Amino acid sequence: MAADELVIVPHTHWDREWYLPFQQFRLQLVGLLDELLDRMEGDPRQRFTLDGQAVAVDDYLEVRPEQRKRLTALVRAGRLAVGPWQILLDEFLCSGENIVRNLERGLHRAAGLGEAGTMRVGYLPDMFGHCAQMPQILHGAGLAHACVWRGVPARVDAHAFAWVAPDGTAVRTEYLAGGGYGSAAGLFDDPDRVAERAADVAAKLRPWRPDGSPMLAMYGSDHTAPAADLADLLERHNAAVGKSEAGNGGGVRLRLATLAEYFAAQPTTTEGLRPVHGELRSHARANILPGVFSARIGLKQAMARAERTVERYAEPLAALWFDGDARRFLDMAWQRLIEVSCHDSVTGCGCDETAQQVAARMAEAEQLGRAVRDMTARGLAAAVPHTAHLVLNPTPEPRTGLVELDVAGEGPVHLRDAEGRTLPTQRLTAGPTLLADDTVPAERLPLVLARVHGSELYGREITGWRADHARRLLHFTVDRRGERPFDVTDVRRALAGAEGEWRVRIEAEPRQTVAALVPVPALGRTAVRAEPGRAAGPEYAVRATGRGGPCLANGLLTVRVAEDGTVSAQGADGAALTGAGRIVDGGDLGDTYNYAPPAHEEPVDRPAEVHIRQAAEGPLIGAWEVERRCVWPVAGDFTGDARSARTVEVPVTTRVELRAGEPFVRLTVSFDNRADDHRVRLHVPLPRRARVSCAEGQFAVVERGVRAEGGFGEEPVPTFPASASVAAGGAAVLLEHPTEYELVDGGAELALTLLRATGRMSRNRHVWRDEPAGGEFATPQAQCHGWRTVSFGLLPHAGPWHGAGVHRAAELFRHPLLALPGTAPAGARLPGAAEGLRLTGDGVVLSAVREREGGLEVRIVAQTPQPVTAVLSLPGLRAARRTDLLGRPGEESAVEGARLRVALRPWEIATFRLER
Repeated sequence: MAADELVIVPHTHWDREWYLPFQQFRLQLVGLLDELLDRMEGDPRQRFTLDGQAVAVDDYLEVRPEQRKRLTALVRAGRLAVGPWQILLDEFLCSGENIVRNLERGLHRAAGLGEAGTMRVGYLPDMFGHCAQMPQILHGAGLAHACVWRGVPARVDAHAFAWVAPDGTAVRTEYLAGGGYGSAAGLFDDPDRVAERAADVAAKLRPWRPDGSPMLAMYGSDHTAPAADLADLLERHNAAVGKSEAGNGGGVRLRLATLAEYFAAQPTTTEGLRPVHGELRSHARANILPGVFSARIGLKQAMARAERTVERYAEPLAALWFDGDARRFLDMAWQRLIEVSCHDSVTGCGCDETAQQVAARMAEAEQLGRAVRDMTARGLAAAVPHTAHLVLNPTPEPRTGLVELDVAGEGPVHLRDAEGRTLPTQRLTAGPTLLADDTVPAERLPLVLARVHGSELYGREITGWRADHARRLLHFTVDRRGERPFDVTDVRRALAGAEGEWRVRIEAEPRQTVAALVPVPALGRTAVRAEPGRAAGPEYAVRATGRGGPCLANGLLTVRVAEDGTVSAQGADGAALTGAGRIVDGGDLGDTYNYAPPAHEEPVDRPAEVHIRQAAEGPLIGAWEVERRCVWPVAGDFTGDARSARTVEVPVTTRVELRAGEPFVRLTVSFDNRADDHRVRLHVPLPRRARVSCAEGQFAVVERGVRAEGGFGEEPVPTFPASASVAAGGAAVLLEHPTEYELVDGGAELALTLLRATGRMSRNRHVWRDEPAGGEFATPQAQCHGWRTVSFGLLPHAGPWHGAGVHRAAELFRHPLLALPGTAPAGARLPGAAEGLRLTGDGVVLSAVREREGGLEVRIVAQTPQPVTAVLSLPGLRAARRTDLLGRPGEESAVEGARLRVALRPWEIATFRLER
């Protein structure tokens, strides 16, 4: 009888940061790799797979740079497998572009160490589910295999299946059966029981591979190293099996390999394999721990802000409009964005120290993005008079958007652009004019003048001054920018001989903040200047009235606020929703991985008091503010499986805002979280009962039902993540960050999580999860105390989501225009508008624009179920070439009249290199 064969892959699953912060885990990593290098150099039989992420190499070599040559030699020999990822990410809590850059960076880093050891396999061992477009992403980077564990549905009954992306791209995918990435963990712990344990492992894996071919056995676990005498143990075992075979006995042969070596022997075709379409989020075979999407929601907000700043402002604007080189700054920003996408980082399922470090890196990424964005904008603002404003459009279509500007004057104003168009404004606030009015003795006047730095006083520039000895008055006028020469020495001379008490008065020129609707070309710029007088109102102006109850209308949408603070909205197509914005607070006795309702749950869905006041009356912005006084239980009662009898008052403010020309209403919810162990959700009753939801995220819009597939050890809670929008039953919700949602009440309502507060990383005893997800220890900062603010857009629509302009609405909601004052002299000519890059095509979404090797790389996605023609227009465009996701050139594309026209299949990701 022929022996079974196990392909033993020694590896470690290395959580870069988790229940310990990064530096403490790194100390362990250094020790592990120090020992591993010694062993592998001393024994050429040894093999090791470094968890599919190149960041472990970088973290090690930063501490041990002298070991680079030794480590590289092992990679080049193919004995140490690294990559393809830079870091093992969470696939739902970062953007699709972040996933591409992660893979790009990881493969590049691994290839720099050695091609032989570069693991060109989509290794995804521990992610909490897998996004729908991952097969297309892997294929687009030249990878023919994926390797997964969590999220695989029950219908998969073999070790390999065909994982099919929404566009039809399929990759051969290995399911880590028999225990995931630890299927052979502990195999060599007891040298006397290797044969017994090998038989047990083979017995678990053989049903998944009935053809008798070698079985993949993952020898490793979290933060572990292989047995020191692994190769000797394996050889002794195989020798014993050989003797048993000679005597017609059985046994299990063992063979050492890297994961790359295992897959090199596997077919790349998907022919004959069971197809599995789209995302992998089943609970049937492993826990997917869905509560990580709502743990520490502040991290999700920070991640989204940082990604948008870098992806959609800094990188495209610098590529199109910056004359210098910003690549190093952008590279540093991407390094941080990729690092925090780790599956134990952005998820928030670690210790408080880890969350603090993750938040700091997110902030750094955003700061780097803002620095590049502002550097680009300042270069353009240098041609705009300081009495005017530069306005930049981050979206690839011409748009008329709202900006808030600080302008001179106190009476009515309008704007004028270089083409002579007059643009209406709406006054929002008036700036203070009296900044100081003090009386000081004459001998202290020199100290007063010490406040002047050059021509700056109180953060503004001095535009005029006078010293009146008769009235003993020193008077300054200041403004945002002054052009008259000023020397403080002249003031000192004028004050010579001053005596007695002097009045020091500092006044600012009148200024006001106005809202304005400004037309700006696609990914382009314009400039506008404020002038006295009113302009005609905009098309689709907002009217805000209180007759018959608080109401907002702009010709596209009519919004009413009910006495209980909820919102009704009706679109021009007749689609309507009622009662949106109800705040529901319920208990959560779970942890950062899984929600757990108390057995004796009594949700609080009605406020104690409601007050409504008008906040803006139009014509560009109309708004009402709803102030609720809510009374919530102060904490969870874990002894009684209920919520505390003690309560705390929590003020909740909802701003209901409608803007001219927008077909959706904006809701901004703010509250001071003073309670523990609870979940706060915003409910949106749907125009019609929904059987499915359609959620945007990672290059696709995914359709999901009202239930999730169960079967393993956790409750299959049908809460799902969405990134930019989620639509169901005739209503689309526009999102500012990845948000957890659920269809509730049989599909009658959509519930969106505003906050989930919990005080434990994991709980040993969890009512909705059989086994612990980690250690049980306190995470007080995961209770998320303090002010929380979340914004949404609500768009009712009559037809299907893809015909309702949901993508465009989400684009406008998430990417506001950027405005800043000019810095040129007041007499400078107002520059005209200029277009950068324009993209057209229904449902075609921009993912990236960046400078690359002297050209312009543009990535677009057809997020639509229908084939579509996309058109890219770029001033001066002379040549275009299709590339793969890594930028490797493909076929040349025809350019006509500075335009590139390309046919896209549904859900296709397409990348182009453009030359001007």
